[in-house]
Amino acid sequence: MPESFDSLLDQGDRALERNDTLFALMQYETAHAIEARPAIKAKLAYCLARERKEFQRAMALCRDALVAEPDNPDHYFQLGRISLLAGRKQTAIKSWRKGLKIKRYQPIIDELNRLGLRKPPIFSALPREHFLNRNTGKLLHKLGTR
Repeated sequence: MPESFDSLLDQGDRALERNDTLFALMQYETAHAIEARPAIKAKLAYCLARERKEFQRAMALCRDALVAEPDNPDHYFQLGRISLLAGRKQTAIKSWRKGLKIKRYQPIIDELNRLGLRKPPIFSALPREHFLNRNTGKLLHKLGTR
């Protein structure tokens, strides 16, 4: 007997809360085949990125959700998580900050707190990515003075 649409969503949401993204992926794929809602697209996108490493497809799905519902901070949250999985930390932080501009959303705040704050660059006249800032910072960190 096929499960109801709401049941699929509930099971997917509970699995996502438990970090069981494989089960959530199955539930969201089935629900997405029935009805392609923006909320389902965003969560499905995160599951695809985490389980199958399909980052491009996941970002495209999440952006589709953002086009449909640009005022939903959860879509920005999911896009940020996908970006972080893809190794794009700066893009993730930008997505989360855009989501926070729309509405105070606790999962985004938790993720930003988990990442922590960066210390200022050693040489403020140079960009953070400059090799002198990076290597001097690493050296001082190993010496325990930073």
